[in-house]
Amino acid sequence: MSALALFFLVLGLGLIAWLSARMRAARFRVGNTARFSSLPAHHGWYVALWTAIPPLLFLVGWSMVAPALVTDTVLASPAAVQLPPPGSDRASILSEARSLAEGRSFGAFHELARVLSPVYAAAQSRYDWIATALALLLTFAGGAFAFLRVRPGFGARTRVERIVMILLLGASLIAILTTVGIVASLLYESARFFSIVPISDFLFGTHWSPQVVDARDPGASLGAVPLFWGTFFIGAVIAMIVAIPFGLMSAIYLTQYAAPTTRKWMKPILEVLAGVPTVVYGYFAALTVAPAVRDFAVWIGISWASSESALAAGLVMGIMIIPFVSSMADDLDRRGPLLMRDGSLAMGATSSETIRRVLLPAALPGVVGGVLLAVSRAIGETMIVVMAASGVATLTLNPFASTTTVTKQIVDLLTGEAEFDSAKTLAAFALGLTLFVVTLLLNIVALTVVKRYREAYE
Repeated sequence: MSALALFFLVLGLGLIAWLSARMRAARFRVGNTARFSSLPAHHGWYVALWTAIPPLLFLVGWSMVAPALVTDTVLASPAAVQLPPPGSDRASILSEARSLAEGRSFGAFHELARVLSPVYAAAQSRYDWIATALALLLTFAGGAFAFLRVRPGFGARTRVERIVMILLLGASLIAILTTVGIVASLLYESARFFSIVPISDFLFGTHWSPQVVDARDPGASLGAVPLFWGTFFIGAVIAMIVAIPFGLMSAIYLTQYAAPTTRKWMKPILEVLAGVPTVVYGYFAALTVAPAVRDFAVWIGISWASSESALAAGLVMGIMIIPFVSSMADDLDRRGPLLMRDGSLAMGATSSETIRRVLLPAALPGVVGGVLLAVSRAIGETMIVVMAASGVATLTLNPFASTTTVTKQIVDLLTGEAEFDSAKTLAAFALGLTLFVVTLLLNIVALTVVKRYREAYE
């Protein structure tokens, strides 16, 4: 039986268990005036959870180990003697055999895959039936155990709430465990990289050329300073020069000058920018902004301007970040600054003087926090720099010149046919770890600033 059919079968049996337990608990109340600790629905949910959860957990674990069991069975068959030694060729043949057995393909490049596909199908069918039998056994055993405990004095409500709390705790731990796994994988692969390349050469080297890595001195070609500078130049300088003025002015207008009806329709329009996919920004940068920037550079006399300039990527990135910066409008409209504004206006100050000398200084911590969050968002952007920025790592202050970023190089290093044991590929994990640490620190600083500001006015 397929996993999907078995899943729905277990859910169906859980529904039957819920109805049966609820009906049994309801019969206890007929002609009985005593107070019960649980409703019939609580008994139904208790039995249903015991019927469905154990087999579902088993199926999740089984899905992780079953492919290895099936592969071991295939490798133990007489037909597998002709397989090549462990490596990419063997993996390719087994993958084709698996696809043929599961009906996902109708042809194979290797004749041996055709021979192994019936063996693979038989092994898969055998383990599917084993999984079905064990899952049904757990279903009926759990359901019977819970159903026999349904009686008038049984506290089903407390146990159901405890089970639900455990499930909610497990769901909340998924995000934490995922983060731990990401960090652990980055640390492990980065440690492998730094065992090949000295960390000082990586962090302070000024030459980045991963295409040609000298095995005797790999650090000489993997100095990441040009990447760090390009990321900072595009994401924290050019993008912020665009995002901060426009975001701040839009926030001031929407909170202090715009009529309620104008704010009602302008603010959602502004926030639409945050919902546009970054790949669309990338197309806009590559096809519209980059040629316009190059033509403008030629018009002012810079004939060598690149069509993959830092200015093109930074401009579009700044436009994308405007909604993040304009979110500081909430800080300009809080209760504390609002009272200070009313007091300033009552003292005879004009609106512009009140904004410049009262509201902005009061909202400065929130503004700084919003800007830091926007910077962390900008330096982690991928699609815009992949499609609009260059892959040339240079140290330059010229916005019309080519430059690259950390995210662009991570994409380049991990695409194509690359060996994961080489310093070139492992450098992507070191870059990812560095970017992770920088963005984490920026987020911590920004959230700390915003939290202290909110505490001052609450």
